[in-house]
Amino acid sequence: MQQLWYVAYGSNLSRERFRCYLQGGQPAGGTRHYPGCRDPSEPQADVAVLLDGGVYFAGTSTVWGGGMAFYDADAPSQVAGRAYLLTGEQFSDVVAQEMRQVPGGALDLSLIRGLDRHSYGSGHYETLVRVGVLRDMPMVTFTSDSPKRPVVAPSAAYLRTMAAGVRQTHRWPIGRTAAYLAQWPGAQGVWSAREIASLAS
Repeated sequence: MQQLWYVAYGSNLSRERFRCYLQGGQPAGGTRHYPGCRDPSEPQADVAVLLDGGVYFAGTSTVWGGGMAFYDADAPSQVAGRAYLLTGEQFSDVVAQEMRQVPGGALDLSLIRGLDRHSYGSGHYETLVRVGVLRDMPMVTFTSDSPKRPVVAPSAAYLRTMAAGVRQTHRWPIGRTAAYLAQWPGAQGVWSAREIASLAS
């Protein structure tokens, strides 16, 4: 597969944060240094997208602390996403970094041509989900293989990065952005929209 759209819905909504996966580095507010891709080029395009489904926060992030965002394709809502047009090699290297592996291999991306979902393992982001087609190229994201893990509240740093990415991508005002993030399981009842807005302002 020569090109595909990687669809981000968590901290990678922020282009600055996503550059750490492409070019290497440590994101602001995070604790992990990423090696980057073999090809550190910028995405050939990126567009704002809305996905059917929802988000929930679970697990414990070694980068941000607190819960991580996972995509739930079956939730009756919509997810604010950002689709980055990458080469197959770049996408393989991004996925490797999410799976805590060394970039440099090649995923068999042909597995997602005729499937909506394919799991490479039981880790946090080891399940690829095909979420649509854009300009005749597949749109793919990754999530947990579990239908829904026990929810865990996200950290302030993680929410701040997600809020920045939502605003940057979708041009939503801070109030709408904060309400969007506060609604998801894990954040709901722990972080109010007002508190998230104060983080992101």
